[in-house]
Amino acid sequence: MRATSATVTRIRSWALACALFVVGEVALRVYWIAGGRWGYTACDRTDLVDPAGGCGAARVESLPFWAGSGAVGVGAALAMLIVCAVRIPGRYPAAGSWAAAALLLVVAFPLHLVFEIPAALVGRPSDWRDLAARLALVTGGLLFAGLATACAPPRTARVVRYRPVPRWTRRWAYAAVALPVVGWAVPHGLWVLGVPFGIPQRQLDDIHQHLSNWTGVAITLVPPLAGLLVLGLVQRWGQEFPACLPGLRGRPVPRLLAVIPAGMVALALVTYGVLSVAALARHVLNGDTPWSDVWAGWAVTGTLLVFLGWGVALGATTAGYALATGLIGSPSQILVPPTDRHGHAYH
Repeated sequence: MRATSATVTRIRSWALACALFVVGEVALRVYWIAGGRWGYTACDRTDLVDPAGGCGAARVESLPFWAGSGAVGVGAALAMLIVCAVRIPGRYPAAGSWAAAALLLVVAFPLHLVFEIPAALVGRPSDWRDLAARLALVTGGLLFAGLATACAPPRTARVVRYRPVPRWTRRWAYAAVALPVVGWAVPHGLWVLGVPFGIPQRQLDDIHQHLSNWTGVAITLVPPLAGLLVLGLVQRWGQEFPACLPGLRGRPVPRLLAVIPAGMVALALVTYGVLSVAALARHVLNGDTPWSDVWAGWAVTGTLLVFLGWGVALGATTAGYALATGLIGSPSQILVPPTDRHGHAYH
């Protein structure tokens, strides 16, 4: 790929940011390998007993492979990828950078942050190490996504015009909006109100014992409110900034600004759903969780399938948006209906 000076500068800027992220992560892992435990946590999410102390990090004598040597190896591979992106920018370094971004975002399990951050804001004790580690990985994923867009081959110029998405994309979008409302907000809202919907009374009592009402409200409302953003993938304001934004109205929305976050969230949701269902199946098959408990808490089990279905619906909607806007396939293959002076398509 022949790169202009502006393109080279942009690639180097993203590469420098990615390199700083990799150096920081590798340095921290080397510190852990040497025996230090600052910033390390064995927590999965939160520690309600001692938020400052984490989950027994000081008691961890043998560092897990992927938290130590394995992570250092991944860092070395990412460093090589950065060098390739700077020296020989093009399709393959861009593909590798996209793969690195997806890996970092999946490993971060950003879906946990959707619940952890609101819970922390309303006063629930949280493990700062767990939050910081996840946020750092999410940041790294976004940096490598930026590097991928910078070193990718230039695309042909496209006409700035609203392109209606296919009908099947709208159906998937409506499913992606409905699933977190019906499958998450409704049961959690009933639990906050004290209704044992799909769970035993003892489990409901345990929820109220460990969660305040404000925490429950935050956890209940965040997923459906976040799910409403998917409508931007099938509406005009997802391709053109609306008139309520001075200075931006009428301008095209950068397609990657919509596709990258939506695609990564879809990937995280599907990964979370698959791993959760697999873990539940393993516990049932091993006899650790009896079938009677699964049936008694069927609403909790159902939320695992909600995440999986939500991720699939969001992924399908994102793919339809990318097809309609020309990010996937050749823009010349997309039929653009004529529009009037207000930008509305003639029928």
